[in-house]
Amino acid sequence: MPDPNHVVAYFTMEIGLEDAIPTYCGGLGMLAGDTIKSAADMGVPLVCCTLCYRDGYFSQSLDKQGRQKEAPVDWSPEKTLEEMPQRVHVPIEGRTVLVRCFRKIYQGATGKYVPVYFLDTDLPENTAADRKITRKLYQGNTEDNIRQRAVLGIAGPRMLRALTHDVAVYHMNEGHACHLIIEQMSEHLSRFDKSEVDEACMAYPRSRTVFTTHTPVPAGHDQYPVAKLKAVLGDHPVFKHPELWGGGKTFHASKFCLNLTRYANGVAKRHGEVSRDMFPGYDIDHVTNGIHAATWVSPHMVKIFDRHCPDWRTDNAALRLAVNASDDEVLKAHAAAKKGLVSYVNKRAEGTLEGNRFTITFARRATPYKRPTLIMSDIERLIQMNDEIAPIQLIFCGKAHPADGSGKDGIQTIFKAAKQLKKHLPIVYVPNYDTQLAGHLVSGSDLWLNNPEPPLEASGTSGMKAALNGVPSLSSIDGWWVEGHAEHMTGWSIDGEGTGDKLVRTHAESAYEKLERDILPTWRDDREYWAEIMRSCIAINGAHFTTERMLREYIQRAYLA
Repeated sequence: MPDPNHVVAYFTMEIGLEDAIPTYCGGLGMLAGDTIKSAADMGVPLVCCTLCYRDGYFSQSLDKQGRQKEAPVDWSPEKTLEEMPQRVHVPIEGRTVLVRCFRKIYQGATGKYVPVYFLDTDLPENTAADRKITRKLYQGNTEDNIRQRAVLGIAGPRMLRALTHDVAVYHMNEGHACHLIIEQMSEHLSRFDKSEVDEACMAYPRSRTVFTTHTPVPAGHDQYPVAKLKAVLGDHPVFKHPELWGGGKTFHASKFCLNLTRYANGVAKRHGEVSRDMFPGYDIDHVTNGIHAATWVSPHMVKIFDRHCPDWRTDNAALRLAVNASDDEVLKAHAAAKKGLVSYVNKRAEGTLEGNRFTITFARRATPYKRPTLIMSDIERLIQMNDEIAPIQLIFCGKAHPADGSGKDGIQTIFKAAKQLKKHLPIVYVPNYDTQLAGHLVSGSDLWLNNPEPPLEASGTSGMKAALNGVPSLSSIDGWWVEGHAEHMTGWSIDGEGTGDKLVRTHAESAYEKLERDILPTWRDDREYWAEIMRSCIAINGAHFTTERMLREYIQRAYLA
């Protein structure tokens, strides 16, 4: 363990701790929140820095055609969080911007706690434009993005110093916080009265910074014109060293992080391989993501865990003992969770779900590479499965980024298909995906559908949450599923080769075949085997893919390295 007198500072652009603090967009934020919770459970000396988005990401509503509308989230950090008295300054475009923070203390199962600091520029001392810097998550132009990242990476370390935290290791959750490397360089230059970046200056952040990348495609990595970066940050001595960000007039945040950190990793075994191919010559490890078990298990399954693996909250690996639960126990627990899911969704989305139907859920960010409409590739075949094998129903949810027209089109396609299938089987798209809805979905669904286009899924954690509740996955082999897939035991693979439309066709065919020949008949006819699959999901994947295990790996490989 790290020295308790020296903390690990975890920097993340978004964090999902609870719905009352809507400063998250999706999986990256959920991972950050679960990491904090496990750190508190384990007593890891960790603090977290993020931004305070007063408008949240956005509140999603959908009209009868499935057209998405966005609105600010109605919440107040003053009412939800504790304002701290400290103030720090960050230089932005030649102005001095004042930054404050709000604090949320998360207490873990062992009584230990982790403070989370939400940085905020909405202060009367700042200009009207500067007050808006931290207003929205992921909805600005290039300059807005640079300003936000400057607040996170420069004001963040300064705030931690003002709060008297002695930081031993900085951990950047994605390259959004790359400016904290620049801030550490500034600290070194000031301490030794230097004006130029030298080897010692570069060695300073390199000796105490960890970088986790979550992005499996080149276009997903932050890149900015150097001129715009200099306009926001000023003419820092680091800008005389273009080799640190890959050269040229475009600042590549991830290359900058890779060059100036002591440890870098992807978030799944496959993602580590993809990252090394993307950035040849760099030493990039992998630490597969996980989930906070106590957050995502249903109350019905908790009773089983308490009975068969009583130490599971502080020793997640003990969940392997769930294999000792009886068929009756797991099936009844799931039936209760499913009843709750059906009731909750029908009330929230005016749905027509039924408790006796095989429930397939797709709950992902609405964007093309996730391929939410793949299951709709053959409407007649869905009808035939429903009529001849077992009654089915589909649940969809997920937000499209306000600027993602293709993602929004996908939602409308699902609405159109729902109208076509209305007389045959229920399809519900639940708006405004949040943690409360997610809790019902991962515990009450019968099958978790995940069909991203490989290799575009870095990890994915929703299927881990489903597995913890005994819900198997039907998924393309990508992200975490490369490690979690055991055919007929933890779920089923979506197979196929090709690219573009051909890959969509082969994947759709594979998904339909698995449903027709294996999944639906087993669920209908062999409840003992289905219960065995549920136990395997918990004991194999639920016991392993946790943020407790993930943090232990970070401690061993990164924090103590």
